[in-house]
Amino acid sequence: MLVLEGIERSFGGRRVLQDVGFTVQRGRLTGFVGGNGAGKTTTMRIVLGVLAADAGTVTLDGTPLDAGRRRRFGYMPEERGLYPKMKVAEQLTYLARLHGWDAEAAARRAGDLLERLGLAERAGDPVETLSLGNQQRAQIAAALVHGPEVLVLDEPFSGLDPLAVDVVLGVLSDTAASGVPVLFSSHQLDLVERLCDDMVIIAGGRIRAAGAREELRERYGTRRHELVAAGDVGWLRQVPGVRVESFSGGSALFEADEATAQEVLRTALARGPVTTFAPVVPTLGEIFREVVAGPQDAGSDLGTGPAPDGTAAPVRPSLQEVSR
Repeated sequence: MLVLEGIERSFGGRRVLQDVGFTVQRGRLTGFVGGNGAGKTTTMRIVLGVLAADAGTVTLDGTPLDAGRRRRFGYMPEERGLYPKMKVAEQLTYLARLHGWDAEAAARRAGDLLERLGLAERAGDPVETLSLGNQQRAQIAAALVHGPEVLVLDEPFSGLDPLAVDVVLGVLSDTAASGVPVLFSSHQLDLVERLCDDMVIIAGGRIRAAGAREELRERYGTRRHELVAAGDVGWLRQVPGVRVESFSGGSALFEADEATAQEVLRTALARGPVTTFAPVVPTLGEIFREVVAGPQDAGSDLGTGPAPDGTAAPVRPSLQEVSR
């Protein structure tokens, strides 16, 4: 597994990553979530060795990474990185050969990936003639063509329609199932919630939460329940320990601890038929708000200006930033 511990990075006097640490397990898709400038791309570049950390370690299966090990990683940057006038299949074959594959095996691998990603019919076309969505698929193929030991993808689903998302997800899931740690960044919370096994939330250069998706829902989600009964449930407003979020006649959404919620159910049943009583599972967006919008450390020197490597430095998170 890929493990980051205590990663620090500053540009000049501006600290952009502070004590960043998380794990990317083999066999699982890990979503790396944060707003623009939160520190996602800088963290990924440190994993890849493009940037050096000021402090901290990145290890794979307990061994510190060196240049040779990192050459076996697969990386898809957010920016377009393929040769626009080169044919798609030729380019993938060329990239595989740069990693030591022989010509026949490289061509076969390129063809297989293009087939799986729905690009077989465009194999002989220059990259620049592809739609943006198909260029994105070609970039994903380029990150996979050499059979990487670790896969790191920066916004891989950007510009993809729902059908393309499903195709790409199938390929990435197969890659993870083969034992490759897969880390992908995104600001599309609904997609990450649907696609990933584990999540890492970063804001202001710090990890705010990390773990399995369901574990995070349990840890950070508010204890909300939905109640739908035959009669009016306005009495719910008077129950100690209950905070009603929404109410309409015989239905209500409320927040309460488990003991109080069970008391509500007993009271509702005593008053008449109950058609629905169930916990409401928080969405990733709600967890993000809960985690990111909390109090920030006073005196933090995390900045807001652009970093020297061209990435935007993180800004202080707020409720307004959740949709970035």
